[in-house]
Amino acid sequence: MKHFAKIAVISCAACLALVACSKKEPPKTEPTPAPAPAAEAPAPAAAPEQPAPNADSLAAEQARLEAERLEAERARLEALINQIMSEDVYFDFDRSELTEKARELLAQVGELLIKEKRFTLTIEGHTDDRGTEDYNFTLGAKRAMKVKEFLSAYGIENERMESVSYGKEKPKVEGENEEAYSQNRRANFRVNIKQ
Repeated sequence: MKHFAKIAVISCAACLALVACSKKEPPKTEPTPAPAPAAEAPAPAAAPEQPAPNADSLAAEQARLEAERLEAERARLEALINQIMSEDVYFDFDRSELTEKARELLAQVGELLIKEKRFTLTIEGHTDDRGTEDYNFTLGAKRAMKVKEFLSAYGIENERMESVSYGKEKPKVEGENEEAYSQNRRANFRVNIKQ
């Protein structure tokens, strides 16, 4: 029986050896790289970091913007003033009544004055050089007053207007003919801006 046990042990050992030998070692292969992920859009480049604005740069920018605003406002007011001052109201010989053309012009001036409340107006009355100094001074005053009355009726406050007469002292055109006379029979404007 001992012998039988030995044979059994040897048989088992042989079986084990056969089983162990029958298993083949798997072939060695290079590892397959994982497939590359689908192409992705590049991430947007980060904007360079801007330094936080400091109080000085903000104040400087505000000052610059305010200066630009004031300059634009000054230019606008200057254009309006020039528009008003470039127009003269003309009168017929020895008359202070407003013509239809004068009324149309004064309506435009009135609209500008209504829109721009800061404007004050000096209305200057003039005459041609015919007639005495006193007569022309009085006629110039009447012409300026007619313009002021029209603008007052249009809605412009009397406190914003004053009238003055220069008579024949400040002619627009020199000369002793009807062309010169007709240019000097006028009322014109000086515009001021109240603060």
